[in-house]
Amino acid sequence: MTSSRRDRPRRPRLTSAIEFLSVEALGGIALLAATIGALVWANVGTGSYLNVWASELTVGVGNLAISEPLRAWVNDGLMAVFFFVVGLEIKRELVRGELRDPRTASLPVFAAIGGMVVPAALYFALNRGGPDSQGWGIPMATDIAFAVAVLAVLSTRIPSGLKLFVLTLAIVDDIGAILVIAIFYSDSISVLWLAGALGVISVIVLLQRVGIAHPIAYVAPAVALWVCTFESGLHATIAGVVLGLLTPARPFGGREVIEGLEHRLHPWSSFLIVPLFALANAGVILTADSVERAATGTIALGVVVGLVVGKPLGIVTATAIGVRSGLGRLPEGVHRVHVLGAGLLAGIGFTVSLFVASLSFRGVDLDEAKIGILIASIASGVLGAVLLLIADRRPEHPPPLPRQPVAKP
Repeated sequence: MTSSRRDRPRRPRLTSAIEFLSVEALGGIALLAATIGALVWANVGTGSYLNVWASELTVGVGNLAISEPLRAWVNDGLMAVFFFVVGLEIKRELVRGELRDPRTASLPVFAAIGGMVVPAALYFALNRGGPDSQGWGIPMATDIAFAVAVLAVLSTRIPSGLKLFVLTLAIVDDIGAILVIAIFYSDSISVLWLAGALGVISVIVLLQRVGIAHPIAYVAPAVALWVCTFESGLHATIAGVVLGLLTPARPFGGREVIEGLEHRLHPWSSFLIVPLFALANAGVILTADSVERAATGTIALGVVVGLVVGKPLGIVTATAIGVRSGLGRLPEGVHRVHVLGAGLLAGIGFTVSLFVASLSFRGVDLDEAKIGILIASIASGVLGAVLLLIADRRPEHPPPLPRQPVAKP
């Protein structure tokens, strides 16, 4: 007698932690390829690179039309989808993932806070009192795709608990970056448009309350929320985060909503949107003047010191305080050297760092920040990988001390 569908075991979904990590790891490869492509394009075909991304694109008609450069549509429009996926990921982790259990999540959360505060403080200390200080948010973020790609390469040589530690840390980093962008990197707020955004949110909640589950019903409100957020002065990508957090984490209308949306959108985000963002933003033009400016300027210095020094320093220090105070404990098999390696990998700020840099600076200052991000991300990735490889070669348990011969009477 054949078993019913209800009795059959459920197949593992794409949004499981392991499959999430695998998509991010492959996305890291696509992101690296796009970054190299942007640098080559910007320096070999400088004119075409600048013209393509500065070309105007108008969407809409009449008074409802929005005209922005192509790069702005990538940064404000497509990246809203990226942040929507981030919002889904955060909601899933808060309701059913590692962030649900305070005891399990407390240590990586505490470590992430240290890894955000210390880099920002170091950058601000190096740029205090000048206009360059507004870039203090650049070294706060961790690029999940690149960090996870490195962990995937080292997967057989690191404790499994370290992957979860880094993933949780990076998710909290995303939350911190979202709050920083919303609070400190938004323009003057239009109360009327903000009220419109709140009204759209109310409509979405009402649709959920009356049991409307089909995703098509939420497309128009999602677009309306993006427009209201864009016009309000808040950065438009915040709309994506809000939509992600509003998505039901429990079965709704007979379907797993978050898992279904992540299943469909996560690959598009990792393999298309984020690489396209890198292609549009990582193409810094490397000339003798730009390299010299970066080598002598405090913007690049603050970014490099913040990511390469501040990230591991903040994460290791916060982790040590958390363990000693009883706030949490390290996963099995994870030691201090692994935490230091994870802290260095967290210094790969890339995607969100470039995003914050584009909100902070223009012109030569932006180029200097980009060079700092590239240098810091490469250095952090190499140093973190090397340290974790060295940690793998160390004996798990130190050899016993040799016994001293007992003197005969």
